[in-house]
Amino acid sequence: MTLSLTTLKRRTLLAASLAAAWPWAQAQTSAEATASPLRPSADKFFRAAQMDAASLSPDGRRLAMRSMGPAGRMMLTVLTLESMTPKVVYSSDAADVGNFVWVNNERLAFDLNDRETPQGKIDAAPGLFAVQHDGSEFKQLVERQRVWARNGSDSLSLQPWNTFLLNGSAQRVGDEVLVVRPESYDSKSVGYIKLLRLNTRTGRSVEVDGPLHSVGWWADPQGELRVAQTLEAEKGALRWRNPATGQWQVLAEFNAFTEGGELAVRQIGADGKLFVTAQRGRDKQACWLLDPATGEWSAEPLAQSPQFDVDAEVIARRDKVLGLRFTIDAEVTQWLDTDMQTLQKQIDKVLPRTVNRLSVPWTGDAPWVLIEAFVDIQPTQYFLFNRETRKFSRLGGERPDINAKAMAEMDMVRIKARDGLELPAWLTLPPGAAGTKNLPMVVLVHGGPFVRGPAWRWDAEVQFLAARGFAVLQPQFRGSKGFGAAHHQAGWRQWGKAMQTDLADAAAWAIAQGIADPKRIAIAGGSYGGYAALMGLVRDPALFRCAVAWVGVTDLDMLHSVSWDDVSDAYKKHGMPKLLGDRVKDAAELKANSPLTHAASIKQPVLLAYGSADKRVPLVHGEAFSKALKASNEQVEYVVYADEGHGWRVPANQIDFWNRVAGFLDKQLAP
Repeated sequence: MTLSLTTLKRRTLLAASLAAAWPWAQAQTSAEATASPLRPSADKFFRAAQMDAASLSPDGRRLAMRSMGPAGRMMLTVLTLESMTPKVVYSSDAADVGNFVWVNNERLAFDLNDRETPQGKIDAAPGLFAVQHDGSEFKQLVERQRVWARNGSDSLSLQPWNTFLLNGSAQRVGDEVLVVRPESYDSKSVGYIKLLRLNTRTGRSVEVDGPLHSVGWWADPQGELRVAQTLEAEKGALRWRNPATGQWQVLAEFNAFTEGGELAVRQIGADGKLFVTAQRGRDKQACWLLDPATGEWSAEPLAQSPQFDVDAEVIARRDKVLGLRFTIDAEVTQWLDTDMQTLQKQIDKVLPRTVNRLSVPWTGDAPWVLIEAFVDIQPTQYFLFNRETRKFSRLGGERPDINAKAMAEMDMVRIKARDGLELPAWLTLPPGAAGTKNLPMVVLVHGGPFVRGPAWRWDAEVQFLAARGFAVLQPQFRGSKGFGAAHHQAGWRQWGKAMQTDLADAAAWAIAQGIADPKRIAIAGGSYGGYAALMGLVRDPALFRCAVAWVGVTDLDMLHSVSWDDVSDAYKKHGMPKLLGDRVKDAAELKANSPLTHAASIKQPVLLAYGSADKRVPLVHGEAFSKALKASNEQVEYVVYADEGHGWRVPANQIDFWNRVAGFLDKQLAP
């Protein structure tokens, strides 16, 4: 089945009210990032979420929610649906609830994090805890500090701190969850990993037998481990345990750094067949059914798209698979179950302007349906629907203070690069600016670079820039994933070259369309996007008036030479030569494509930001580049966020940074 997003894009949304809510003619051009109804502060967009997760119990009679508590921390609440009575089962003024799963109908397991503390100051592991739905029988299972401890009168020690919940690992019956324990770690790569079943009442664990060097695991609906992924250096493999013999057999072998998309397991069906993502000689990934016992594939893909890779999450009840959920340009659910198809149509009729993600009970006949509704102009909102009474109940929202009428719509456009390659790109115009010509524009470059870029949903960075009056263009340059193997592989060894000209070609397209003012275009991004922003000033100085680069790579050789990063030696040895370039053979080329080499030639204004505790792109990248840049350029703003890592973890730092960005762009892109 081939799907299109056209049925999801409801472009009538609030169109009549946009101009009145956001009159473009009154937009300010102040050089300072001052807040006003028309030019809001970053606080509105980057403050902490109010509610960001919800999950039905396996029998569908309770709902667990992660939301902000009175102390400003994320707490865990259970709502008994028959009576609609909530009970806070865990809250703290010193930590936030992180991942959580239903162990069974009565019990939950969860870990903790601390979003108020920057990366470099975090001194505690996530730990693991369990609690009943009514808040009783609370038990700590895993230590948070790197010490052994006693759990009350329990004579057993807690599981060591390096024991982590395997997300989604609860079998929904019994009292056990699956956890993983790396036995060695050198700050770059993990050694042998144990897979264990951990009893959430007794705290005792039992190791699960699996192949050596396993890094991924899949159990069947009965909870038996059936598939494992192994990794040795660059050699990845998928292995299947034959239920008849108990022996492990190799399903596929591949280079984990360059061929990981050839075959990936997503679910094991009740009949033992595997739902997999695979290319099978095609350009685009699709979802297939594979019988590991016979090697037989489904005659046709279960889900595919002519323009996008399809990597589907499988939605299942205990007894059967209900559907497939995946992202093309936006999220799509393809129901295989006719009852769920009917239910989706009912929900969409009531909520016609949003993508509506439905969750139903894993077992039993409870009538409750969880709805997560979102769209490009609205962060996620959570609803309950009762199939018997046909009543909706609103639970809460990720950012309830966001006014959808004042947000900007995202649209995907298709641009031709200079060599003919088609470049998908997201275009977001300021609210009320449709038809306006010669707008100030930010070309926003995603990080990675070999990852899937943004999708059609609310994005704080994009919406903030649009609210400040800037058009935002997000090119999915060659190398980006999600658009087929040819598009992805066209970006290999193209840092600073064709990947860079794709960004220039996208900006030129916006000028030719009359959208962007050719004299008021900025280029911005983080990580690889920061690298590309700086190289944009090098390669196309007449096109980009200024750049904003955060946690950006400035010297390609430093990706090899800096020893205090967290990039594994295996990736440096087996991945980088193919994806970036060989450090020895291509040394001259890597130097020529490094922003640091050309710092003296950059005369445009630059805003640079780094985290002092960044292990992915260590601070030396920023220190060396800012020093070289300031020697010949007085228009440099350089900020270092103490103890932050690869991006800003603390909301206050997020807000500070984006207010700086707004002030910088207001000044540099003024008419």
